[in-house]
Amino acid sequence: MTSQRNPSTHSLSIPPMSTTREDPHTMSSKETATSNNASKGRHGPGRIKLCYHLAISNAPYILLAPMAAALALRISRLTTPSDLSAAAARATVADNLPVAAAVAVAVALVAAACLARRPRPVYLLDFACYKPGPEHVVSRETFMRQSAAAGVFTDDSLEFQRRILERSGLGQGTYSPKAMLSSPPCPSMAEARAEAEAVMFGAIDRVLEKTAVRARDIGVVVVNCSLFNPTPSHAASIVNHYKLRRNVASYNLGGMGCSAGLISIDLAKQLLQVHRSTYALVVSMEIMTLNWYRGNNRSMLMSSCLFRMGGAAVLLTNRGADRRRAKYQLVHTVRTHHGADDRAYRCVFQEEDEAGCVGVALSKDLMAVAGEALKANITMLGPLVLPMSEQILFLASLVGRKVLGLKAGRPYIPDFKMAFEHFCIHAGGRAVLDAIEKSLELSGWHMEPSRMTLYRWGNTSSSSLWYELAYTEAKGRVRRGHRAWQIAFGSGFKCNSAVWRALRDIDPAQDKGGNPWVEEIHQFPVEVPKVQSVAMQ
Repeated sequence: MTSQRNPSTHSLSIPPMSTTREDPHTMSSKETATSNNASKGRHGPGRIKLCYHLAISNAPYILLAPMAAALALRISRLTTPSDLSAAAARATVADNLPVAAAVAVAVALVAAACLARRPRPVYLLDFACYKPGPEHVVSRETFMRQSAAAGVFTDDSLEFQRRILERSGLGQGTYSPKAMLSSPPCPSMAEARAEAEAVMFGAIDRVLEKTAVRARDIGVVVVNCSLFNPTPSHAASIVNHYKLRRNVASYNLGGMGCSAGLISIDLAKQLLQVHRSTYALVVSMEIMTLNWYRGNNRSMLMSSCLFRMGGAAVLLTNRGADRRRAKYQLVHTVRTHHGADDRAYRCVFQEEDEAGCVGVALSKDLMAVAGEALKANITMLGPLVLPMSEQILFLASLVGRKVLGLKAGRPYIPDFKMAFEHFCIHAGGRAVLDAIEKSLELSGWHMEPSRMTLYRWGNTSSSSLWYELAYTEAKGRVRRGHRAWQIAFGSGFKCNSAVWRALRDIDPAQDKGGNPWVEEIHQFPVEVPKVQSVAMQ
Protein backbone atom coordinates (compact mmCIF):
# COMPACT_ATOMS: atom_id res chain seq x y z
CA MET A 1 0.00 0.00 0.00
CA THR A 2 1.14 3.52 -0.62
CA SER A 3 0.33 6.96 0.62
CA GLN A 4 -2.57 8.73 -1.02
CA ARG A 5 -0.27 11.49 -2.10
CA ASN A 6 1.24 10.95 -5.55
CA PRO A 7 5.02 10.90 -5.67
CA SER A 8 6.96 13.75 -7.18
CA THR A 9 7.83 13.56 -10.84
CA HIS A 10 11.53 13.64 -10.03
CA SER A 11 12.94 11.45 -7.30
CA LEU A 12 15.33 12.71 -4.66
CA SER A 13 18.94 11.78 -5.31
CA ILE A 14 20.19 9.37 -2.66
CA PRO A 15 23.54 7.60 -3.06
CA PRO A 16 23.54 3.79 -3.01
CA MET A 17 23.44 2.27 0.46
CA SER A 18 26.73 0.80 1.54
CA THR A 19 28.02 -0.84 4.67
CA THR A 20 30.98 1.44 5.36
CA ARG A 21 30.98 4.34 7.77
CA GLU A 22 33.25 6.66 9.64
CA ASP A 23 33.76 6.28 13.38
CA PRO A 24 30.70 7.75 15.11
CA HIS A 25 30.97 10.83 17.25
CA THR A 26 29.61 10.10 20.72
CA MET A 27 28.60 12.46 23.47
CA SER A 28 29.63 12.19 27.09
CA SER A 29 27.47 9.97 29.26
CA LYS A 30 27.14 12.93 31.65
CA GLU A 31 24.95 14.77 29.15
CA THR A 32 22.69 17.36 30.80
CA ALA A 33 19.51 19.16 29.85
CA THR A 34 21.53 22.23 28.94
CA SER A 35 23.58 20.33 26.42
CA ASN A 36 20.40 18.79 25.05
CA ASN A 37 18.90 22.21 24.35
CA ALA A 38 22.00 23.12 22.39
CA SER A 39 22.08 19.84 20.49
CA LYS A 40 20.47 21.20 17.36
CA GLY A 41 23.03 23.94 17.18
CA ARG A 42 25.90 21.46 17.36
CA HIS A 43 24.45 18.89 15.01
CA GLY A 44 22.31 21.07 12.75
CA PRO A 45 23.19 23.02 9.61
CA GLY A 46 26.07 25.49 9.35
CA ARG A 47 25.62 29.21 9.90
CA ILE A 48 25.58 30.12 6.21
CA LYS A 49 22.99 27.50 5.39
CA LEU A 50 20.93 28.45 8.42
CA CYS A 51 20.91 32.11 7.34
CA TYR A 52 19.85 31.04 3.85
CA HIS A 53 17.07 28.90 5.30
CA LEU A 54 15.78 31.73 7.50
CA ALA A 55 15.85 34.14 4.56
CA ILE A 56 13.83 31.81 2.32
CA SER A 57 11.40 30.88 5.08
CA ASN A 58 10.69 34.53 5.86
CA ALA A 59 10.79 35.73 2.25
CA PRO A 60 7.04 36.63 2.15
CA TYR A 61 7.42 38.90 5.16
CA ILE A 62 10.65 40.41 3.84
CA LEU A 63 9.04 41.20 0.48
CA LEU A 64 5.63 42.33 1.73
CA ALA A 65 6.85 44.56 4.54
CA PRO A 66 8.18 47.36 2.24
CA MET A 67 5.06 47.12 0.05
CA ALA A 68 2.77 47.40 3.10
CA ALA A 69 4.73 50.38 4.42
CA ALA A 70 4.57 52.12 1.03
CA LEU A 71 0.81 51.47 0.74
CA ALA A 72 0.18 52.78 4.24
CA LEU A 73 2.18 55.91 3.47
CA ARG A 74 0.24 56.45 0.21
CA ILE A 75 -3.14 56.10 1.94
CA SER A 76 -2.10 58.44 4.74
CA ARG A 77 -1.28 61.13 2.19
CA LEU A 78 -4.52 60.80 0.21
CA THR A 79 -6.93 60.35 3.11
CA THR A 80 -7.25 62.52 6.20
CA PRO A 81 -8.85 61.47 9.51
CA SER A 82 -11.85 63.71 8.78
CA ASP A 83 -12.46 61.90 5.48
CA LEU A 84 -12.50 58.53 7.25
CA SER A 85 -14.95 59.81 9.91
CA ALA A 86 -17.31 61.11 7.25
CA ALA A 87 -17.23 57.83 5.35
CA ALA A 88 -17.99 55.89 8.53
CA ALA A 89 -20.97 58.14 9.28
CA ARG A 90 -22.43 57.60 5.81
CA ALA A 91 -22.13 53.79 6.04
CA THR A 92 -25.20 52.63 7.99
CA VAL A 93 -26.02 49.06 8.93
CA ALA A 94 -29.33 49.19 7.10
CA ASP A 95 -27.65 50.10 3.81
CA ASN A 96 -25.21 47.19 4.01
CA LEU A 97 -27.33 44.53 5.75
CA PRO A 98 -28.07 42.39 2.63
CA VAL A 99 -24.42 42.42 1.58
CA ALA A 100 -23.21 41.63 5.10
CA ALA A 101 -25.68 38.75 5.41
CA ALA A 102 -24.63 37.29 2.06
CA VAL A 103 -20.97 37.51 2.97
CA ALA A 104 -21.60 35.90 6.37
CA VAL A 105 -23.51 32.99 4.80
CA ALA A 106 -20.78 32.45 2.19
CA VAL A 107 -18.06 32.46 4.83
CA ALA A 108 -20.02 30.01 6.98
CA LEU A 109 -20.54 27.62 4.06
CA VAL A 110 -16.87 27.70 3.08
CA ALA A 111 -15.78 27.17 6.69
CA ALA A 112 -18.17 24.22 7.11
CA ALA A 113 -16.92 22.60 3.90
CA CYS A 114 -13.29 23.01 4.96
CA LEU A 115 -13.96 21.54 8.41
CA ALA A 116 -15.84 18.59 6.94
CA ARG A 117 -12.95 17.71 4.63
CA ARG A 118 -10.26 18.28 7.20
CA PRO A 119 -8.94 15.02 8.75
CA ARG A 120 -9.32 14.62 12.47
CA PRO A 121 -6.05 15.24 14.32
CA VAL A 122 -4.53 12.14 15.90
CA TYR A 123 -2.59 12.48 19.14
CA LEU A 124 -0.16 10.10 20.81
CA LEU A 125 -1.22 10.16 24.41
CA ASP A 126 1.72 8.05 25.60
CA PHE A 127 3.56 4.79 24.93
CA ALA A 128 5.38 2.12 26.92
CA CYS A 129 8.14 -0.36 26.03
CA TYR A 130 8.39 -3.77 27.66
CA LYS A 131 11.46 -4.49 29.77
CA PRO A 132 11.93 -8.21 30.53
CA GLY A 133 13.22 -9.36 33.91
CA PRO A 134 16.87 -10.25 34.65
CA GLU A 135 16.11 -13.95 34.14
CA HIS A 136 15.79 -13.22 30.40
CA VAL A 137 19.21 -11.58 29.96
CA VAL A 138 21.31 -13.22 27.26
CA SER A 139 24.92 -12.24 26.67
CA ARG A 140 26.73 -13.05 23.46
CA GLU A 141 28.46 -15.95 25.21
CA THR A 142 25.14 -17.24 26.57
CA PHE A 143 23.67 -17.16 23.09
CA MET A 144 26.55 -19.21 21.72
CA ARG A 145 26.34 -21.64 24.65
CA GLN A 146 22.63 -22.21 24.00
CA SER A 147 23.25 -22.65 20.30
CA ALA A 148 25.81 -25.33 21.03
CA ALA A 149 23.50 -26.99 23.57
CA ALA A 150 20.72 -27.24 20.96
CA GLY A 151 22.75 -29.95 19.24
CA VAL A 152 21.51 -29.05 15.75
CA PHE A 153 24.25 -26.76 14.44
CA THR A 154 27.43 -27.84 12.69
CA ASP A 155 30.80 -26.46 13.76
CA ASP A 156 30.80 -24.21 10.69
CA SER A 157 27.37 -22.83 11.59
CA LEU A 158 28.43 -22.15 15.17
CA GLU A 159 31.53 -20.33 13.92
CA PHE A 160 29.39 -18.30 11.52
CA GLN A 161 27.04 -17.29 14.35
CA ARG A 162 30.01 -16.26 16.46
CA ARG A 163 31.32 -13.98 13.69
CA ILE A 164 27.86 -12.43 13.22
CA LEU A 165 27.57 -11.68 16.95
CA GLU A 166 31.05 -10.15 17.06
CA ARG A 167 30.10 -7.62 14.37
CA SER A 168 26.42 -7.23 15.23
CA GLY A 169 26.61 -4.19 17.51
CA LEU A 170 24.62 -6.05 20.19
CA GLY A 171 25.66 -5.67 23.80
CA GLN A 172 25.69 -8.09 26.72
CA GLY A 173 22.29 -7.17 28.17
CA THR A 174 19.77 -8.14 25.49
CA TYR A 175 16.87 -10.46 26.28
CA SER A 176 15.60 -13.84 25.06
CA PRO A 177 12.47 -15.79 26.05
CA LYS A 178 12.55 -18.48 28.70
CA ALA A 179 12.30 -21.39 26.27
CA MET A 180 15.49 -20.34 24.47
CA LEU A 181 17.45 -20.06 27.72
CA SER A 182 16.46 -23.47 29.05
CA SER A 183 18.98 -26.29 28.95
CA PRO A 184 18.43 -27.66 26.43
CA PRO A 185 16.16 -25.10 24.67
CA CYS A 186 12.50 -26.24 24.71
CA PRO A 187 10.36 -24.13 22.35
CA SER A 188 6.62 -24.94 22.37
CA MET A 189 3.27 -23.36 21.59
CA ALA A 190 2.58 -22.89 25.29
CA GLU A 191 5.90 -21.10 25.82
CA ALA A 192 5.29 -18.91 22.76
CA ARG A 193 1.88 -17.87 24.13
CA ALA A 194 3.47 -17.14 27.50
CA GLU A 195 6.07 -14.91 25.85
CA ALA A 196 3.41 -13.07 23.83
CA GLU A 197 1.22 -12.46 26.87
CA ALA A 198 4.14 -11.27 28.98
CA VAL A 199 5.20 -8.75 26.33
CA MET A 200 1.71 -7.55 25.39
CA PHE A 201 0.19 -7.27 28.83
CA GLY A 202 3.38 -5.91 30.36
CA ALA A 203 3.52 -2.99 27.90
CA ILE A 204 -0.25 -2.37 27.94
CA ASP A 205 -0.41 -2.31 31.74
CA ARG A 206 2.28 0.35 31.79
CA VAL A 207 0.69 2.60 29.17
CA LEU A 208 -2.75 2.39 30.81
CA GLU A 209 -1.16 3.24 34.16
CA LYS A 210 0.69 6.22 32.67
CA THR A 211 -2.37 7.65 30.92
CA ALA A 212 -5.06 6.70 33.48
CA VAL A 213 -7.25 5.56 30.56
CA ARG A 214 -9.80 2.87 31.38
CA ALA A 215 -9.60 -0.27 29.26
CA ARG A 216 -13.32 -0.13 28.45
CA ASP A 217 -12.83 3.29 26.84
CA ILE A 218 -10.59 1.80 24.12
CA GLY A 219 -12.50 1.62 20.83
CA VAL A 220 -9.77 0.36 18.46
CA VAL A 221 -7.11 -2.34 18.94
CA VAL A 222 -4.38 -3.01 16.36
CA VAL A 223 -1.73 -5.66 17.02
CA ASN A 224 1.16 -6.59 14.75
CA CYS A 225 3.35 -9.66 15.11
CA SER A 226 4.91 -10.98 11.95
CA LEU A 227 5.81 -14.63 12.57
CA PHE A 228 3.74 -15.97 15.47
CA ASN A 229 -0.01 -15.66 14.93
CA PRO A 230 -2.00 -18.24 16.93
CA THR A 231 -5.75 -18.76 17.09
CA PRO A 232 -7.40 -16.92 18.80
CA SER A 233 -5.37 -13.92 17.71
CA HIS A 234 -3.25 -11.64 19.85
CA ALA A 235 -5.93 -8.96 19.48
CA ALA A 236 -8.52 -11.39 20.84
CA SER A 237 -6.22 -12.18 23.78
CA ILE A 238 -6.09 -8.47 24.63
CA VAL A 239 -9.87 -8.13 24.38
CA ASN A 240 -10.31 -11.13 26.67
CA HIS A 241 -7.65 -10.14 29.20
CA TYR A 242 -8.82 -6.55 29.63
CA LYS A 243 -12.54 -7.30 29.07
CA LEU A 244 -12.89 -4.67 26.37
CA ARG A 245 -16.34 -3.69 25.16
CA ARG A 246 -18.18 -5.78 22.59
CA ASN A 247 -18.10 -3.22 19.80
CA VAL A 248 -14.31 -2.73 19.91
CA ALA A 249 -12.74 -2.70 16.43
CA SER A 250 -9.83 -5.17 16.62
CA TYR A 251 -7.25 -6.00 13.97
CA ASN A 252 -4.34 -8.45 13.95
CA LEU A 253 -1.56 -7.92 11.37
CA GLY A 254 0.80 -10.77 10.52
CA GLY A 255 3.63 -11.44 8.08
CA MET A 256 4.39 -7.75 7.48
CA GLY A 257 7.91 -7.64 8.88
CA CYS A 258 9.74 -5.03 10.91
CA SER A 259 7.88 -2.07 9.38
CA ALA A 260 4.49 -3.36 10.57
CA GLY A 261 4.55 -1.04 13.59
CA LEU A 262 4.13 2.00 11.36
CA ILE A 263 1.51 0.17 9.28
CA SER A 264 -0.41 -0.33 12.52
CA ILE A 265 -0.08 3.38 13.31
CA ASP A 266 -1.36 4.27 9.85
CA LEU A 267 -4.30 1.85 10.18
CA ALA A 268 -5.19 3.26 13.59
CA LYS A 269 -5.03 6.77 12.14
CA GLN A 270 -7.49 5.83 9.41
CA LEU A 271 -9.84 4.18 11.92
CA LEU A 272 -9.76 7.25 14.15
CA GLN A 273 -11.12 9.26 11.22
CA VAL A 274 -14.27 7.12 11.46
CA HIS A 275 -14.67 6.30 15.15
CA ARG A 276 -15.44 9.50 17.03
CA SER A 277 -13.99 10.49 20.38
CA THR A 278 -12.20 7.28 21.26
CA TYR A 279 -8.82 5.69 21.96
CA ALA A 280 -6.80 3.37 19.73
CA LEU A 281 -4.36 0.89 21.27
CA VAL A 282 -1.47 -0.21 19.03
CA VAL A 283 0.75 -3.12 20.12
CA SER A 284 3.93 -3.99 18.21
CA MET A 285 6.08 -7.04 18.96
CA GLU A 286 7.81 -10.14 17.60
CA ILE A 287 7.71 -13.51 19.37
CA MET A 288 10.94 -15.49 19.23
CA THR A 289 10.11 -18.78 21.00
CA LEU A 290 8.99 -20.71 17.92
CA ASN A 291 11.04 -18.73 15.44
CA TRP A 292 14.60 -19.55 16.45
CA TYR A 293 16.01 -21.12 13.31
CA ARG A 294 17.49 -24.55 14.09
CA GLY A 295 19.21 -25.33 10.80
CA ASN A 296 22.48 -24.63 9.03
CA ASN A 297 21.52 -22.33 6.15
CA ARG A 298 23.65 -19.20 6.61
CA SER A 299 21.12 -16.84 5.03
CA MET A 300 18.65 -17.92 7.74
CA LEU A 301 21.09 -17.94 10.65
CA MET A 302 21.74 -14.21 10.50
CA SER A 303 18.27 -13.08 11.57
CA SER A 304 18.25 -15.55 14.48
CA CYS A 305 21.48 -14.01 15.77
CA LEU A 306 20.08 -10.46 15.77
CA PHE A 307 16.45 -10.73 16.95
CA ARG A 308 15.65 -10.37 20.63
CA MET A 309 12.66 -10.20 22.97
CA GLY A 310 10.70 -6.92 23.22
CA GLY A 311 7.51 -5.04 22.44
CA ALA A 312 5.69 -1.73 22.80
CA ALA A 313 2.16 -0.42 23.39
CA VAL A 314 1.04 2.95 22.01
CA LEU A 315 -2.16 4.78 22.94
CA LEU A 316 -3.58 7.13 20.28
CA THR A 317 -6.67 9.32 20.48
CA ASN A 318 -8.76 11.73 18.42
CA ARG A 319 -10.30 13.39 21.49
CA GLY A 320 -9.63 17.12 21.37
CA ALA A 321 -9.82 17.32 25.14
CA ASP A 322 -6.76 15.08 25.43
CA ARG A 323 -4.53 17.34 23.35
CA ARG A 324 -3.23 19.16 26.42
CA ARG A 325 -1.80 16.02 27.99
CA ALA A 326 -0.75 14.23 24.79
CA LYS A 327 2.93 13.94 23.96
CA TYR A 328 2.84 14.11 20.16
CA GLN A 329 0.60 14.79 17.22
CA LEU A 330 0.80 12.50 14.21
CA VAL A 331 1.65 14.73 11.24
CA HIS A 332 2.30 12.32 8.34
CA THR A 333 2.40 8.62 7.54
CA VAL A 334 3.97 7.60 4.22
CA ARG A 335 3.96 3.99 3.03
CA THR A 336 5.71 2.62 -0.06
CA HIS A 337 5.57 -0.98 -1.27
CA HIS A 338 7.92 -2.67 -3.75
CA GLY A 339 6.21 -6.06 -3.67
CA ALA A 340 5.55 -5.97 -7.43
CA ASP A 341 9.28 -6.42 -8.01
CA ASP A 342 10.29 -10.09 -7.70
CA ARG A 343 13.75 -9.30 -6.33
CA ALA A 344 12.29 -7.07 -3.59
CA TYR A 345 9.55 -9.58 -2.81
CA ARG A 346 12.05 -12.42 -2.27
CA CYS A 347 14.77 -10.57 -0.37
CA VAL A 348 13.26 -11.42 3.07
CA PHE A 349 11.49 -14.75 2.72
CA GLN A 350 10.27 -17.36 5.19
CA GLU A 351 10.70 -20.89 3.86
CA GLU A 352 12.10 -24.32 4.59
CA ASP A 353 15.75 -25.12 4.08
CA GLU A 354 17.11 -28.32 2.53
CA ALA A 355 16.58 -30.21 5.80
CA GLY A 356 13.00 -29.02 6.27
CA CYS A 357 13.77 -26.44 8.99
CA VAL A 358 11.74 -23.24 8.71
CA GLY A 359 13.60 -19.93 8.80
CA VAL A 360 13.66 -16.42 7.37
CA ALA A 361 16.20 -16.15 4.55
CA LEU A 362 17.90 -12.82 3.86
CA SER A 363 18.90 -12.27 0.25
CA LYS A 364 22.21 -10.75 -0.87
CA ASP A 365 20.10 -8.10 -2.61
CA LEU A 366 18.69 -6.85 0.71
CA MET A 367 20.87 -3.74 1.00
CA ALA A 368 20.25 -2.69 -2.60
CA VAL A 369 16.51 -3.25 -2.24
CA ALA A 370 16.46 -1.30 1.04
CA GLY A 371 18.25 1.60 -0.66
CA GLU A 372 15.67 1.71 -3.45
CA ALA A 373 12.82 1.52 -0.95
CA LEU A 374 14.31 4.34 1.13
CA LYS A 375 14.67 6.51 -1.98
CA ALA A 376 11.04 5.94 -2.97
CA ASN A 377 9.77 6.66 0.52
CA ILE A 378 11.64 9.91 1.07
CA THR A 379 10.74 11.03 -2.45
CA MET A 380 7.12 11.02 -1.28
CA LEU A 381 7.92 12.36 2.17
CA GLY A 382 10.29 15.15 1.09
CA PRO A 383 7.71 17.56 -0.38
CA LEU A 384 5.60 17.17 2.77
CA VAL A 385 8.31 18.01 5.30
CA LEU A 386 11.28 19.75 3.69
CA PRO A 387 11.37 23.55 3.99
CA MET A 388 11.15 25.59 0.80
CA SER A 389 14.85 26.44 1.09
CA GLU A 390 15.81 22.77 0.65
CA GLN A 391 13.32 22.20 -2.15
CA ILE A 392 14.76 25.18 -4.05
CA LEU A 393 18.30 23.82 -3.73
CA PHE A 394 17.19 20.39 -4.90
CA LEU A 395 15.28 21.88 -7.85
CA ALA A 396 18.28 24.00 -8.81
CA SER A 397 20.50 20.91 -8.73
CA LEU A 398 18.00 18.98 -10.81
CA VAL A 399 17.71 21.73 -13.43
CA GLY A 400 21.47 22.09 -13.59
CA ARG A 401 22.00 18.37 -14.22
CA LYS A 402 18.98 17.55 -16.37
CA VAL A 403 18.47 20.77 -18.34
CA LEU A 404 21.83 22.53 -18.42
CA GLY A 405 23.88 19.33 -18.54
CA LEU A 406 26.12 20.23 -15.59
CA LYS A 407 27.69 16.94 -14.51
CA ALA A 408 30.30 18.27 -12.09
CA GLY A 409 29.80 16.99 -8.56
CA ARG A 410 27.17 14.65 -7.23
CA PRO A 411 23.43 15.44 -7.11
CA TYR A 412 22.26 17.57 -4.21
CA ILE A 413 21.01 15.50 -1.27
CA PRO A 414 18.26 17.30 0.69
CA ASP A 415 19.23 17.99 4.27
CA PHE A 416 16.57 16.26 6.34
CA LYS A 417 18.13 17.72 9.48
CA MET A 418 16.36 20.93 8.42
CA ALA A 419 13.02 19.09 8.70
CA PHE A 420 13.55 16.95 11.80
CA GLU A 421 15.22 17.28 15.17
CA HIS A 422 15.11 13.55 15.97
CA PHE A 423 15.58 10.41 13.88
CA CYS A 424 14.32 6.95 14.86
CA ILE A 425 15.64 4.46 12.30
CA HIS A 426 14.72 0.80 12.72
CA ALA A 427 17.57 -0.96 14.50
CA GLY A 428 17.58 -3.91 12.13
CA GLY A 429 21.33 -4.30 12.12
CA ARG A 430 24.58 -2.38 12.11
CA ALA A 431 24.96 -2.51 8.31
CA VAL A 432 21.55 -0.90 7.73
CA LEU A 433 22.26 1.89 10.23
CA ASP A 434 25.69 2.54 8.70
CA ALA A 435 24.17 2.81 5.24
CA ILE A 436 21.37 5.19 6.24
CA GLU A 437 23.76 7.37 8.22
CA LYS A 438 25.91 7.78 5.14
CA SER A 439 23.02 8.15 2.69
CA LEU A 440 21.23 10.89 4.65
CA GLU A 441 24.47 12.47 5.91
CA LEU A 442 23.45 12.21 9.54
CA SER A 443 25.79 12.71 12.48
CA GLY A 444 26.61 10.18 15.15
CA TRP A 445 24.38 12.16 17.53
CA HIS A 446 21.38 11.70 15.25
CA MET A 447 22.09 7.97 14.98
CA GLU A 448 22.67 7.54 18.70
CA PRO A 449 19.11 6.40 19.63
CA SER A 450 19.16 3.71 16.94
CA ARG A 451 22.66 2.45 17.70
CA MET A 452 22.11 2.38 21.45
CA THR A 453 18.80 0.56 20.97
CA LEU A 454 20.54 -2.08 18.86
CA TYR A 455 23.26 -2.38 21.50
CA ARG A 456 20.95 -2.54 24.53
CA TRP A 457 17.91 -4.41 23.18
CA GLY A 458 18.97 -6.01 19.89
CA ASN A 459 16.59 -6.13 16.93
CA THR A 460 13.13 -6.11 18.52
CA SER A 461 11.49 -5.89 15.09
CA SER A 462 8.62 -3.41 14.75
CA SER A 463 8.90 -2.19 18.35
CA SER A 464 12.49 -0.94 17.99
CA LEU A 465 11.30 2.51 16.88
CA TRP A 466 9.61 3.02 20.24
CA TYR A 467 12.70 2.01 22.21
CA GLU A 468 14.54 4.64 20.17
CA LEU A 469 11.99 7.38 20.87
CA ALA A 470 12.03 6.35 24.54
CA TYR A 471 15.83 6.79 24.52
CA THR A 472 15.46 10.31 23.13
CA GLU A 473 12.90 11.14 25.81
CA ALA A 474 15.03 9.65 28.59
CA LYS A 475 17.90 11.91 27.49
CA GLY A 476 15.62 14.92 27.91
CA ARG A 477 16.05 15.99 24.29
CA VAL A 478 12.40 16.37 23.26
CA ARG A 479 11.08 19.92 23.36
CA ARG A 480 7.74 21.36 22.30
CA GLY A 481 7.58 21.75 18.53
CA HIS A 482 10.34 19.22 17.83
CA ARG A 483 9.71 16.84 14.96
CA ALA A 484 10.64 13.15 15.05
CA TRP A 485 10.95 10.91 11.99
CA GLN A 486 10.37 7.19 12.42
CA ILE A 487 11.39 5.04 9.45
CA ALA A 488 11.37 1.25 9.13
CA PHE A 489 11.89 -1.46 6.53
CA GLY A 490 9.98 -4.71 6.27
CA SER A 491 9.52 -7.84 4.22
CA GLY A 492 7.51 -7.55 1.07
CA PHE A 493 9.50 -5.22 0.53
CA LYS A 494 8.22 -2.10 2.31
CA CYS A 495 9.56 1.18 3.64
CA ASN A 496 7.27 3.18 5.92
CA SER A 497 7.59 6.54 7.68
CA ALA A 498 5.77 8.39 10.43
CA VAL A 499 6.32 12.03 11.41
CA TRP A 500 5.44 13.25 14.91
CA ARG A 501 5.44 16.76 16.37
CA ALA A 502 5.98 17.16 20.12
CA LEU A 503 3.14 19.04 21.81
CA ARG A 504 5.08 19.75 25.00
CA ASP A 505 8.48 19.47 26.62
CA ILE A 506 9.01 15.93 27.86
CA ASP A 507 10.73 15.73 31.22
CA PRO A 508 12.06 12.20 31.90
CA ALA A 509 11.99 12.90 35.65
CA GLN A 510 8.19 13.08 35.49
CA ASP A 511 7.76 9.81 33.61
CA LYS A 512 5.54 7.50 35.68
CA GLY A 513 7.05 4.37 34.18
CA GLY A 514 7.08 2.51 30.90
CA ASN A 515 10.37 4.00 29.72
CA PRO A 516 12.86 1.13 29.92
CA TRP A 517 15.86 3.48 29.80
CA VAL A 518 15.23 5.74 32.79
CA GLU A 519 17.11 3.71 35.38
CA GLU A 520 20.24 3.31 33.26
CA ILE A 521 20.23 6.23 30.83
CA HIS A 522 23.23 7.77 32.60
CA GLN A 523 25.33 4.89 31.24
CA PHE A 524 24.67 5.83 27.61
CA PRO A 525 25.89 6.43 25.00
CA VAL A 526 28.69 3.89 24.98
CA GLU A 527 31.35 3.27 22.38
CA VAL A 528 30.52 0.10 20.42
CA PRO A 529 33.61 -1.52 18.84
CA LYS A 530 33.29 -2.76 15.31
CA VAL A 531 34.33 -6.21 16.53
CA GLN A 532 33.48 -7.54 20.00
CA SER A 533 35.06 -10.90 20.75
CA VAL A 534 32.86 -13.82 21.78
CA ALA A 535 34.47 -16.61 23.75
CA MET A 536 33.55 -20.06 22.44
CA GLN A 537 33.11 -22.68 25.17
